[in-house]
Amino acid sequence: MSRIGKKPVAIPSGVTAAIDKGVLSVKGPKGTLTLGLSDLVQTSLEGDTIAVQPVGNTKASRSHWGLQRTLVANLIEGVTNGFTKVLEIKGVGYRAASQGKTLKLQLGYSHDVDIAVPEGIDVKTPDNTTVEISGIDKQKIGQLAAEIRRWRKPEPYKGKGIRYRGEFVFRKEGKKK
Repeated sequence: MSRIGKKPVAIPSGVTAAIDKGVLSVKGPKGTLTLGLSDLVQTSLEGDTIAVQPVGNTKASRSHWGLQRTLVANLIEGVTNGFTKVLEIKGVGYRAASQGKTLKLQLGYSHDVDIAVPEGIDVKTPDNTTVEISGIDKQKIGQLAAEIRRWRKPEPYKGKGIRYRGEFVFRKEGKKK
């Protein structure tokens, strides 16, 4: 029994939701998002809440139950408040700069790394070692943050690299004589 799936998702005022042909569309003050609904769960619109129930008692439908409810909750949260991920850059000479729809990174390579920012995502660099990624689609924000981080993952000896804000990097001891 899914404890998360049992809870209905509340629709706040100013947000409208509609289900049409297996697609849930949510419109709010920040924009519009859509989600293709799974056949293994039944999603219903009941007044100012969205309820998700498994179709059968199979393992697959029970496992999709909590996932589908969380995806619906992320749509509602995205169109009302939006999401933000913050990356921190540690290392001598490592820096970032936002130029329009491009993020320029200097990460110790012989060339600069240019990353194109997808549509619907806003990237800001308050200082040259911090990157703030914000938007309404949680999946796109997480994907862009992971692609940026992949260029220089934090290494365990000096702690240099790109990390999420609040991420703990396990430090190792270096060689001893």
